[in-house]
Amino acid sequence: MKRSYQFAFFIISTFLLLYGVIVAKDFLYPITFGILISYLLYPIANFLEKKGLPRILAILISIIFAAIIVTAITIFIIKRINAFSDDLPLFREKAIQNIRLLEEAIKNSTGIPGYITDEFINRRIFDLSTISEEIFSATTGTLFAILMQPVYVFLFLYYRTKFAYFILKVVGREKRLIAIRVLKEISKVVTRYMLGVTTVVLILCVFNSAGYLIIGIKYPFLLGAVSAAFSFIPYFGNFIGGIFPFIFALLTQDSYVYSLRIVVFVFIVHFLENNILSPNIVGSNIRINPFFIILGLILGAMVWGIPGMLVIIPFLAMLKIIISNIPDLQPYSYLLGTTGTRKHALTIQNIKKFISCKRK
Repeated sequence: MKRSYQFAFFIISTFLLLYGVIVAKDFLYPITFGILISYLLYPIANFLEKKGLPRILAILISIIFAAIIVTAITIFIIKRINAFSDDLPLFREKAIQNIRLLEEAIKNSTGIPGYITDEFINRRIFDLSTISEEIFSATTGTLFAILMQPVYVFLFLYYRTKFAYFILKVVGREKRLIAIRVLKEISKVVTRYMLGVTTVVLILCVFNSAGYLIIGIKYPFLLGAVSAAFSFIPYFGNFIGGIFPFIFALLTQDSYVYSLRIVVFVFIVHFLENNILSPNIVGSNIRINPFFIILGLILGAMVWGIPGMLVIIPFLAMLKIIISNIPDLQPYSYLLGTTGTRKHALTIQNIKKFISCKRK
């Protein structure tokens, strides 16, 4: 009976926690981004601090360095967006022409009238005033969160020792060593993950831009940067980012061949990123099995949308590290982890073993 009450309490607490996280979305997700960016800049700030610089100065130099990089990338993208905006009327006419041809093909092959598509085109897709209002609303809604990031990062890095001592005081003297081990492991894993995935995204920016340039669509650098940015999301990121150049090519190019080339290219990028770039740059620091990564991404999307998908994996890694150091919760850590399925994994060793067994 006691276990039933405990399980019921766990379920109710989980739903209340999720409800609170959803309600406090606008307050919480800028803080979570601030935490992850702090881990990204921590190696720089810590290096400068060890060289003798005061902590405040070391943190400010780290933030300024990151701000210069982000500003340069932003200016680069804005220039491309401005050029894209100048050509938007031409793209609009070309898109309408292509959709008319698609309507005609559907009507001739199926007999379905095209008035529904006409209404959708005229009132939804190409209502530029509505699109502008949505973009402006989204921009003003996130502007405060973006401006607060340097403040959050500075405070997290400045008070990192204080936060650590607070945790040690909460857990008590008996579990002090365990808490220290957990804090060090979290710092190591999340820092390496953030540095690794950021490096992968920057590489993909160049690779995607070169690929779209070779394919022959307009604005390859803008589309390459936008599609690469979604690679912060594991598994689904390349496909989500590939939607934008695919739709752009489908609506604005003279032939559907360009869209097919982009589909092939996205699958190539996905293969390279998951089998070459991420394993060698990001590594296996997270050590969460793909099943729970996918569940986490779906849950993150349901709770916070795209921001939830961006932050859920590092926080799952933190959760796994914590519960792996609590004896009563270690079975759940095993469930989240990648151990226990190595003999079934598609590795070179297993493939060789399979081939040798078949020859015998």
